[in-house]
Amino acid sequence: MEQVRIPLLGEKVPRFEAQTTHGVIKFPDDYKGKWVVLFSHPADFTPVCTTEFVAFQKRYEEFKKLDCELIGLSIDQVFSHIKWVEWIKEKLGVEIQFPIIADDQGKIACMLGMIHPGKGTNTVRAVFIIDPEGVIRAILYYPQEVGRNMDEILRLVKALQVSDEKKVALPANWPNNELIGDKVIIPPPRDEKTAKERLERAKAKEIECYDWWFCYKKP
Repeated sequence: MEQVRIPLLGEKVPRFEAQTTHGVIKFPDDYKGKWVVLFSHPADFTPVCTTEFVAFQKRYEEFKKLDCELIGLSIDQVFSHIKWVEWIKEKLGVEIQFPIIADDQGKIACMLGMIHPGKGTNTVRAVFIIDPEGVIRAILYYPQEVGRNMDEILRLVKALQVSDEKKVALPANWPNNELIGDKVIIPPPRDEKTAKERLERAKAKEIECYDWWFCYKKP
């Protein structure tokens, strides 16, 4: 398969039409106005991938509350996806409610850089977080040997939404940061005048600052 570079953050996600377990989708057109977590897995009927799909489904309602949809993908055929989803429901009691793309020709996986040359033709554990305008906002890659942390993916979607809405930055481990807890960081000033104003605002208790370049506030 032809290898194509991984799209960059801030780029529009490539457009494609695909067969899924929920029918044919046109992406990203069918999801315009919504956040999307598009993720690939190496193969159906594999232990780590099964745990991942159960974990995603367990948090599906939380993603939906953020107006965010989940879409899975692998190079398996749609018949394999359907049977695997049936197995998960029958054996594990979990109904997978989001679609899974059947990229059996590998075209979409190549388009998104989901196939690693050293791992055969299986898709790696890639995650693309895409905003309502179809722009790629975050990309995560995991090795085949290690399953993903779905709480981190959920946290990342929440953080991006807060950042967009409030025009702020989010600290490490937000909302449980070791220095400022659930507060958010005000972007650093770009000139001396604004830097002085920051410290004045801090004295007036409007915001909190460690220094003029590190100020924060409640979301």
